[in-house]
Amino acid sequence: MEFDPEAVRAFEHAGWQQAASAYNATFAHASAGFVEALLDAAGVSSGRSVLDVCCGTGVVTAAAARRGAVPSGLDFSAAMLAQARRAHPRLRLDEGDAEALPYADRSFDAVVSNFGIHHIANSDRAMAEARRVLRPGGRFAITTWAAPTENVAWRLLLDAIGAHGDLHAARAPPSGGNLQTPQAALRLFEAAGFSECRAEAVRREWLLSQPRDLLTALARGTARTAALIDAQPAAATPAIEAAVAAAVLRYRRGDGFAVPIVAILASGTTSPG
Repeated sequence: MEFDPEAVRAFEHAGWQQAASAYNATFAHASAGFVEALLDAAGVSSGRSVLDVCCGTGVVTAAAARRGAVPSGLDFSAAMLAQARRAHPRLRLDEGDAEALPYADRSFDAVVSNFGIHHIANSDRAMAEARRVLRPGGRFAITTWAAPTENVAWRLLLDAIGAHGDLHAARAPPSGGNLQTPQAALRLFEAAGFSECRAEAVRREWLLSQPRDLLTALARGTARTAALIDAQPAAATPAIEAAVAAAVLRYRRGDGFAVPIVAILASGTTSPG
């Protein structure tokens, strides 16, 4: 399928509008585990101004505020921002486009994006915009999900769909960028003109109460993965659900389940002068 930025944007926007109401109760439990490492990589500390791009429901923006930073969040989904404003009424949360940030040059000491850049149609434009709004010596840090071969949660789902459903059912447009390895993330930062670029795999565990919670979170709290799940033939759904739940059982810990997940954490700095 030919890459069409407008089709990608429309697909992602519709998906996040739909996921907004369930995100905090479902998929946020996976993505939130990487927030502190992301803020550390960007040097976010008391008194520093920070922009949270693709802020969603404001999880990272609020975490930056708890550090004493002066945060602003930006997202293109009004539904996600409504959830963020409800949960964090005192935070600055703006609706806008990551490819055309509504801020002046050199406005922020740091920019962060937690699992956002790979959802943007033109990730190179978003990188250039982040660099534009950073002050000299400012740092930009992002997280993206590692490949499903590294991420148990997605591998369990894809194995179940491969066995019982259709891995190509969603017919979704290609994503804006393949950032599933440290090497790919480094190339993105270097191409955007950042220096002191770093990238590494960061490992966490996604804590679940019940085996069925994994599929529920992916179906209700994501965009691209949710589209794949929703597109499965109705007759295949029970078998997919059962296969995922059975696979999660091997990750039991105490009264719950701890499924390994892996993110790529990458960062770079603007020139000091």
